[in-house]
Amino acid sequence: MSALPLSGIKILDLTRVLAGPLSAQMLADLGAEVIKIERPGGGDDARAFGPPYLRDPEGKQNNNNSFYLCANRNKKSLTVNIAAPEGQEIIRELAKSCDVMMENYKVGDLKRYGLDYESIKAINPGIIYCSVTGFGQTGPYAPRAGYDAILQAMGGLMSVTGHIDGEPGAGPMKVGPSIVDYMTGMNSSIGILAALYHRKVNGGEGQHVDVCLFDTVIAALSHYAQIFLVNGQTPPRRGTWGNGGMPAGVFRCTDGELMLVVGNDGQFQRTCAVLGAPELATDPRFVKNNDRVVHGKEIMAIFAGLFLKKPVAYWLDELEKAGVPSGPINDFSQVFSDPHVRSRGMQVKVNHPLQSDLSLIRNAITFSGTPVKDYRAPPLLGADTKDVLATIGYDEAKVEALKEKKIV
Repeated sequence: MSALPLSGIKILDLTRVLAGPLSAQMLADLGAEVIKIERPGGGDDARAFGPPYLRDPEGKQNNNNSFYLCANRNKKSLTVNIAAPEGQEIIRELAKSCDVMMENYKVGDLKRYGLDYESIKAINPGIIYCSVTGFGQTGPYAPRAGYDAILQAMGGLMSVTGHIDGEPGAGPMKVGPSIVDYMTGMNSSIGILAALYHRKVNGGEGQHVDVCLFDTVIAALSHYAQIFLVNGQTPPRRGTWGNGGMPAGVFRCTDGELMLVVGNDGQFQRTCAVLGAPELATDPRFVKNNDRVVHGKEIMAIFAGLFLKKPVAYWLDELEKAGVPSGPINDFSQVFSDPHVRSRGMQVKVNHPLQSDLSLIRNAITFSGTPVKDYRAPPLLGADTKDVLATIGYDEAKVEALKEKKIV
């Protein structure tokens, strides 16, 4: 097999919390050398986001929690106080030999340290400098800090998420995971990879990549936002209803729930047969998908009554035989014990200093020629400080002197 796709690419990662670290982790998985810069003492803000933390064999408190662990595998951790001139010099020296520099500070914050794009470009013209922020480098909101939940609200995602109006608990609702952070991380990776390719075919020209949560959530609303751009109307909240084929949603059975998506007229006919109500397929209200959308509440109510007659396993088996997309509502225990998830290897084991068989989620991309096979545990705070500084000429005595001054 060939080397990993990004072998030979070196990344200086000054990002914290989630969106930026997820992007850097993706690139690290693909073979890039990622040097993560953390604050001496505290480290990445994510380390303080609360339990669960890994158990220390000696019972000591530590800063290796699930939030940090999910976004920092395959990296090196270097502690540097970038507020100090000596720390700023370390960053500049490292940047000279890096292909990419990533940061997620407020707009303009790094300029006072001489670590902004123009300053780094002056010492490394070919560098790809990626800034990840809440609202981007320009515009009236640029100075603001941005967090996932705020952008879910401001970007329109919460306006179309939640129970159907009129149902108990109706109103705007946040998506559970930090989905805007995750999508922003993916956009950051795409931007960096595109800029690296541009540099390769355009004589080594670097550039500044500007990615933000606000742009990302708006773009990710995709067909929902396009509905508004076409007719000027915000789509209603649909609860668990689907976004195209109808009927689609969660249906309660005798012992639990399942998710059903009837994607076309043929699937509707087969679903009606499975439910023991083939006459519904010829009902003028439901013959075509557009008809079923217009009469959505009616067909959903009818289906709800029919599904209540049998258990989940029965319906899933019969729908599978009929070629109708459906699935159980799994919790995480069921997800990671699912035979298909196991066969895809979505849970990987790494050797962490505090837990020899720590479970992580594997990279979701599968390559035929350059597979991602090996994963390194997210590093302890400052674990690689000495080794990384040695690459820019800092001997042991100089490192110790910097430690005494709390620079590293």
